[in-house]
Parts: sequence; structure tokens; C-alpha cells
Amino acid sequence: MSSYKMAYSSAEEMVFGHSKKPLSYGFGIRVGAGKVIPESNYAPRPGAEKTPERLRKEYVDYITKDVVSRCLNLGFPDLQLETEWISQMGKDPNFSIPIVVGQKEAAERYHNEYGINLAIRHTLADLRECERGLRPGMDRVRMYPEHLIESAQNACEGGADVLSVESLGGKEITDYAITQGDIIAFLFGIHLGSSDVEMLWKEIVPMCRKHRVIPGGDSACASSNTAMFMAGGFLDDDVQLTFSAICRCMSASKTMVAFECGATGPGKDCAYEAPIIKSINGLPISQEGKTGQCAHADLQGNMSAQCTDLWSNESVEYHPEFGGTSVQCWTGMLGYECALMNTATSVGKGKVLRDLYMISDRTRSPESYLLAYDHAWMIGRAMAEYGPDRYMRAKAGALEGTRILLEGYGNKEIGLTRKQLETLYRIQRDLESLPDDSDRFVDMCMRKYVPEISTFDPKNYEI
Repeated sequence: MSSYKMAYSSAEEMVFGHSKKPLSYGFGIRVGAGKVIPESNYAPRPGAEKTPERLRKEYVDYITKDVVSRCLNLGFPDLQLETEWISQMGKDPNFSIPIVVGQKEAAERYHNEYGINLAIRHTLADLRECERGLRPGMDRVRMYPEHLIESAQNACEGGADVLSVESLGGKEITDYAITQGDIIAFLFGIHLGSSDVEMLWKEIVPMCRKHRVIPGGDSACASSNTAMFMAGGFLDDDVQLTFSAICRCMSASKTMVAFECGATGPGKDCAYEAPIIKSINGLPISQEGKTGQCAHADLQGNMSAQCTDLWSNESVEYHPEFGGTSVQCWTGMLGYECALMNTATSVGKGKVLRDLYMISDRTRSPESYLLAYDHAWMIGRAMAEYGPDRYMRAKAGALEGTRILLEGYGNKEIGLTRKQLETLYRIQRDLESLPDDSDRFVDMCMRKYVPEISTFDPKNYEI
């Protein structure tokens, strides 16, 4: 099995605003070319989805106008908007097309009139249900697999600058794994979810190329983000933080598949595993952290900025605040943070700020410890040894993450509770017991999990 060459010869090369393969798109946007760009993420108010006309007005006339005008008022030169499609947009093309077209027209108008550099990412709504079937032709009632592909076509034809998906393949298995604390089941879900990512992006990438749209990529939001959120913070104890940390290492293998199918980034903001992937392929990434508190809390709010190329706030519902609308307030915070990063770069202190971001969260949790750029690079290197072998690289990344955590605990750099340490040792034993052949692994898991997980249908993954 051939290995991949690491994009960065050492972790020290990785820093925010710089990628090995910068991208240019939209109206003057350049990502990964030396500066970090804010990526504003938002959601419409409940009730705005009642009619296509009302939803278009919400996205185009209100949200887009508010976000761009706040950037203009504050003097921010670059902005990427991210429209994460709500379910109505995925079910009915009459909802999505006016929004895609309207936002594109607005971006061009603002760019021409004010000179602000703009682009719009559209993230499709994956509504597929594993019980009904994930692949085209399986769900004869709701046709969600077909709707997802049709959504990609609508976005490309309507003028999206970047197209992304948060795919759901393998989630029925990883959800079971998280509730049971079963790391082998989680690896099985990631492995099967990888085949789902391949199926989707082999369809999406040619569409993007035909319409000159940037295929941005996928994320493991449905799997490792679920583990991270259920693990929670210091007051939570239902899922051990060491378990979610190792889940994150595995998930990088699944997210990588979209890039192997031709996606070019910038990766999704909710893909916390992105530093691992960037260390391997050098493509631009988006990240969220402290400015994502409107949507959720995490334990690496500063660290996420360490080597990002776009800085996002996750999704905030559109509503009034004292300082303006919600999207204006959160966009302002994004813009100022990016200004700080870009100023640090311009005066030769970019790596100093990167290290401050990283050190402030490095030992806050096992997951932040593994996502620190030096450790992310080490996990990436372990995965790259196995190249396109999705099973072995996921397993290798997880074992490397386990080794790093145990070494850090032994060196007294990071503290672990008794339960966290017991979970980590159990994970290590379970992973080391697994075969080095994916076919044998799948056969083993099929015997165990088909009877246990009622929603699992092997046909979703062509098994």
C-alpha cells in the first residue's frame, strides 16, 4: 500500500492564513494566500420557511444585506458567507433556487459598488434516512438521496462559489458506538461512512467542475462532533473525553475521502479534525471556536484558530441584538479576530499568536491536546503511512492519538481522571486486537453489529 507524502515537512510550518494550495474564487476572494478571512454563518428565523418568497427575502434582503453592511461599516475587506440549507431547501427546489441566485446577485452588486471581496458557500441539507436508504433508488417514498444530488445541481447552476455537505453516512453506527462507549463500532461507522462520502463526492465534484464551482468538502459533524458534544465539558460524565478525542482522530479518515474524490477545500468549519487533514494535503480549511458559542460550546475555542484559513461563527439564528442584528454582531467578532491574525502575520508575529492560541487550550481537554498543531501533524503522519487505505489509516490515527495522550499523561503535561484513563487503556486494547485487513474487520463487525443495530442496513454501503 502506497503512503501519502505530508504537505508540511514539520508541524512548525503550519500557521493560520497560509496553505500549500491557496484558492481564488468568487468576487476577489483568495483563501490560504496569506490572510484569514471571516466566514459568516447564519440561520433564518422560525416561520421564514413558510413560503419560498418569504425565505428568499430572509436570506437575501435581510441576512446578506446585514452581514455585508456590517463588514463595510467596520472596514473589513473580505467576507465569505455560508448558507447552511434548512430542510425545506433540500426537500423542494423551489425554496433553494431563488436564494442561491439572489445571494449571488447581491454579492456581485456589493463587490462592484463598494469593492469588498465576497464569496458564498452553500452547504447542502443531507436529509437521508438510513432506515429508508442512503443511495439513489433505495428511498422510494421521500427520495432524499435523489434530492441531495438535485440540491447540488441547483446550487451549482444558481451560482454557488463553494459547495459543501455534512454527510450522514455511518451515523446510525457511530451513534450506537457513542452511547455504548464502543470504539470498534465507531471505527466501523467511520469506515462505512467513508464509502458514503465517496459515493456522494464522485457525483458532486463533476457538477462543480462543470459549473466552475469550488467543491469545498465534507465533515465528520454527524459522528465525531456528536461524540464531542455528548462528552461536553468538565461537569459532564456520560461520555468520556478520551473517547471523543480518539473518535476525532478516526474521523479525519472519513473527511479526507471528499478531497481524494477531487474536493479542494476550503474545508467545513465544523470539521474540527481539519488540522490533521491539512497537515497531509495542505488544502485550506475553515474553523470555528470561541466565535461559535452562539451554536455550541467546545473546549478549544482559541486553539481552533491556530492554522485556519477561514474563521467562522457556526450558525446563529437571525434576530435582534442590542448591537444590531445577530448576524451583524457575530460577523463583527469574526472580522476583528481575523484582523488580529492578519496584523500578527504582517508584523512577523503570526507564529507567536498561533502558539498563544494553541497553548491557551492545549491541556484543557484530551481532544484539544490531540488537535494542537504539533500533535495533529503527528496523527496526520501516522495516517499518511497508509495512504488511501481508509480502515488502516483511521486505526493508525486513533492509535497514535492514544499514544500521544498516554505519553502526555505520563509526562504530567495533561491530567486525566481515572475514568478517562481507564477508557483510554480499553480503547488501546480494543484497537490493538483488530486485524490489519479491512475485509476481515468488516466481516467481524457485520457478525456483531447487524443483530444489535436495528437501523443498520448493509445495502446502504453496498455490502
